Amino acid sequence: MTAHLVGDTAALTGRSLKHVTRSLDTVITTAVMPIAFLLLFVFVFGGAIDTGREAYVDYLLPGILLIPVATGVSFTAYRLFQDKQNGIFERFRSLPIARSSVLWAHVLTSLVANAVSLVVVLAVALLIGFRSPAGPLAWLAAAGIVLLVTLALTWLAVIPGLLATTPDGASAFSYPLVLLPFISSAFVPTASMPGPVRWFAEHQPVTPIVNALRDLLAGRAADGELGIALAWTVGILLIAFAIATALFRRRAV
Repeated sequence: MTAHLVGDTAALTGRSLKHVTRSLDTVITTAVMPIAFLLLFVFVFGGAIDTGREAYVDYLLPGILLIPVATGVSFTAYRLFQDKQNGIFERFRSLPIARSSVLWAHVLTSLVANAVSLVVVLAVALLIGFRSPAGPLAWLAAAGIVLLVTLALTWLAVIPGLLATTPDGASAFSYPLVLLPFISSAFVPTASMPGPVRWFAEHQPVTPIVNALRDLLAGRAADGELGIALAWTVGILLIAFAIATALFRRRAV
């Protein structure tokens, strides 16, 4: 059964990746906005923001890395909606394939496409001065957090992809996800924010995720923030996975 699922998922992932490579504008679009924010904040606003001894580009990058993920998963919701509207689900249902492989193919495609966008953003950050003293293990831990966040948000994107009735409705859910980094420690320290805004910034999931990434890439211990970040991310992943698979089973009956 497991081999059947893996084989079917691999085949369907190949199909989905071909669609992505034929429309590379989706990957480019995903990378352009965070790069624009990166350049804008570093070269226009960076001089006015006090982050202590840390260079602003080093402070900023961990939060910027979440933006291509937040925008990229909207394409997952859109592609799922298109498959649903075009009757692809019904065609797959008539074939002897593992039903869950349809969703996993879209999820894995999202991971690959977002990874490409993240590499592009990181390359631009290195060109404009980002430097990290972190060792290989810290880099692997940071990459693991970003991968886990991408996985959690992708499963979250599956839900509107299955429920939406219009293309705009499928992708619009990502707007709040893009907004959250701006009300967190991603761009400025939360200590500079007024009371209610500061409280929200310090108690929403983006802040501990960004702080954990920032500590790891700066070569600092991230024990406290890392635990909170993982709790948020794993919690979102489990809830989104349960809801998405339940919705898909109900529609597959």
